[in-house]
Amino acid sequence: MIEARHLRVLRAVATTGSFSAAARELGFTQPAISQQMKALESSVGTPLLIRTGREMRLTQAGEALVRHASGILAGLTAAEEEVAAIAGLRAGRVRLVSFPSGSSTLVPGALAALRAEHPGTQVSLVEAEPPRSVEMLRDGDCDIALAFRYGNSGTGEGAESGDGDWNDLVVRPLLADRLIGLLPEDHRLAGTDAIDIGELAGDPWIAGCPRCRRQLVEVCEESGFTPRIDFATDDYPAVIGLVGAGLGVAVLPALAIESVRPKGAVTVTVEPAVVREIVALTLPDLARVPAVAATLDQLSLAAAR
Repeated sequence: MIEARHLRVLRAVATTGSFSAAARELGFTQPAISQQMKALESSVGTPLLIRTGREMRLTQAGEALVRHASGILAGLTAAEEEVAAIAGLRAGRVRLVSFPSGSSTLVPGALAALRAEHPGTQVSLVEAEPPRSVEMLRDGDCDIALAFRYGNSGTGEGAESGDGDWNDLVVRPLLADRLIGLLPEDHRLAGTDAIDIGELAGDPWIAGCPRCRRQLVEVCEESGFTPRIDFATDDYPAVIGLVGAGLGVAVLPALAIESVRPKGAVTVTVEPAVVREIVALTLPDLARVPAVAATLDQLSLAAAR
């Protein structure tokens, strides 16, 4: 194997014409230069220099290696500089995937702060709900996945397939996001501070994303009724619009309501409390990448605001 340090010595010897001059240029001793040249010739399996008295002359193989050495060493220097820039957060790229309500609430502040502190770091964003976002992380399609899971989404009974099984990932907890009731402003319970979800047993419901829909059905069934879901949509503003038009009631994460100004609808605390855990996920090796670590830190700060 040809080592870069040996190529630097060969190039110095070829440029200066002697071991002693090369030693002075590189700051080595003459015996050290001689040893490194012998090691290089041993690696390539052929002589690279012809020694005639005090003169040094390159063999044909030596000439070929010196010709390539300049490009190799220049490329290596460029690579070292680029890696140093990434390590020092003067450059770098982070691929972030987030669920929609996280994209509209946590992500903007985090990325604005990251850009202000490290303008050389570039972040791209795509949207996906878990568990798809977690699959993207494991498949190498992103560096950080903003995800969530409900309180019963662990590895025991009630866990969804592939949901909450994050033992191979670095999990950065961000916040606990409580589900909030959403009622038409003329609803009979609209002026109430807190209600039991069972009081909405006779109302039509507007449900959210598939995972949120399953969670809604589970919570309602635990309270003794099955919700009559008249409308279902993944779009949180659509849910809020349908409630505001008086077409039903809903429960949405606080983050989702924060990202859209309800029109014609009011919020109410719903018991029993249902909380989803918002987290940022990455792979252990990625967690040590400076740009990824800085992005995780900014997401944590954004969640704490």
